Amino acid sequence: MWTALRSAPLSIDECLSAVNGPGVGGTTFFVGTVRDNDEGRGVTELEYAAHPSAAAELERVCAAVAAETGVLAVAAVHRVGLLRVGDAAVIVAAGAAHRGEAFTACRRLIDDLKAQVPIWKRQVFTDGPAKWVGAP
Repeated sequence: MWTALRSAPLSIDECLSAVNGPGVGGTTFFVGTVRDNDEGRGVTELEYAAHPSAAAELERVCAAVAAETGVLAVAAVHRVGLLRVGDAAVIVAAGAAHRGEAFTACRRLIDDLKAQVPIWKRQVFTDGPAKWVGAP
């Protein structure tokens, strides 16, 4: 298992290295990128902020997904700070003996990360004030 929160750009190769191994026959990834719109409004940039517990929660989510899906390895990395349109905001990966388990784990990993890890985003719109999403 490998997890990280960072302000530097994310690397798919780094995630691949983290989930690759001799028993892995299927590897899946999800890459979430900053898009130029949300809810019909233009977006110029995003800012991600993480609660101090976010790193520990990310590890907990990854461990739970790995244990419950039976994959051989998982990886998750999320950006914090200011991001521009096109930047990768999050990458999750799963390595398993077979593709089915890898797909299932990867989907569960991104869904659980989004639902349970306290990371919030501030969207800056082209037509008005910024908006925090997911903040308590």
